[in-house]
Amino acid sequence: MKKVLIFGGSGQIGRHLIRRLTKTNHLVTVVTRNLHQKGIILKTQGNPGYVEVVEANIFKEDELDHLFENKDICINLVGILFEKNNNTFKNIHINFPSMISQKCEKYKIKKLIHVSALGIEKALDSKYAISKLEGEKKIINNFSNFTILRPSVVFSVDDNFTTNLMTLLSLLPIFPLYYSGETKFCPIHVTDFCKIISKIIEENISTKIIECVGPEEISFKEIIKKLLISIDKKRILIPFPLLIANIMAFFFEKFPRPLITRDQLKLLKYDNVLSGVNKSNIDIDLVAKLKFDDEILKYSYMWKKGGEYSK
Repeated sequence: MKKVLIFGGSGQIGRHLIRRLTKTNHLVTVVTRNLHQKGIILKTQGNPGYVEVVEANIFKEDELDHLFENKDICINLVGILFEKNNNTFKNIHINFPSMISQKCEKYKIKKLIHVSALGIEKALDSKYAISKLEGEKKIINNFSNFTILRPSVVFSVDDNFTTNLMTLLSLLPIFPLYYSGETKFCPIHVTDFCKIISKIIEENISTKIIECVGPEEISFKEIIKKLLISIDKKRILIPFPLLIANIMAFFFEKFPRPLITRDQLKLLKYDNVLSGVNKSNIDIDLVAKLKFDDEILKYSYMWKKGGEYSK
């Protein structure tokens, strides 16, 4: 049994991870900014008595000190896809990982597991990618016993990827394909990804950087076609000129939750697949088995005509 401290536990990865860790009797402390909003959800994710939910502002270092005391593992799942107010790439992807890695050193934490992103070393024209790389460097410089995970797209019924795409595909008669939809991904289901984190904890794996991919390599266009089949829709797929895409993204950025940003357009240029430079989940004897087609069918019916009754 280990005492595990999780930042960013209210997201799709966090909720699945809490269930997996508490099933194996690890004591989990989850940090949230809003206890009233997230507390009930988080407390029901794991076995009773094994989950503690703590409210804290991650930008106030003095509020976090006591959380690191007597902990074995620290897991950072905090990340953003677009900037809003104080949630800037610099604050979330650089300053915060730097701060918690310093605290891991101070309080002699046995292992820091930090979730980054796949393909960022190529996308040096993206603010998101640059901030993720800089955050990794801070961790490497501040703390020795770390493992950085770089997953491809993590998907599930709780994600913001397949669910948003299916919502758009159910509404729009025409769907834009950026870069002709040729960008490649290796989608990994959240269950397989949480197995990787659990294996690192259980077996004390010391690999510094692990790239995490699913069992298939799929282009963006293929992903869209698979989603269309799963929701029983037909749409016109049109390659969009980059100039028009950037203009649209400029206006989308004004929304509270942008559909796409100019920075995300830059990321879409680069394949989200194994680099061949770092070790992968395959190298630590954990091959992801859950396939994209099979898993999206388990929840895509919600976007079909008739919803849950379409089955």
